[in-house]
Amino acid sequence: MLIGRVTGNLVATQKDERLEGTKLLLVQPLDLTGAPAGTPLVAFDSVDAGVGDRVLVVQEGKSAMQILGRGLAAVDAAVVGVVDEITLTE
Repeated sequence: MLIGRVTGNLVATQKDERLEGTKLLLVQPLDLTGAPAGTPLVAFDSVDAGVGDRVLVVQEGKSAMQILGRGLAAVDAAVVGVVDEITLTE
């Protein structure tokens, strides 16, 4: 799993029929300080996140597919939570 920030929405005019009605988000991965870390990714939204939200993303295909509950659809990543707070301890 990773932490990221939703930077935008993605609109696909055609997608697998099992994924019709699901929202696609552009997510920028973040490090624990909140700085961008890595390449942005596309993830299906399972929690109604929006632009600017800090989110938790699962990037393992089978887990992402199960979370969406859409059967055997091709899913690479899914947003599974909205992060309210991160507390680091030393």
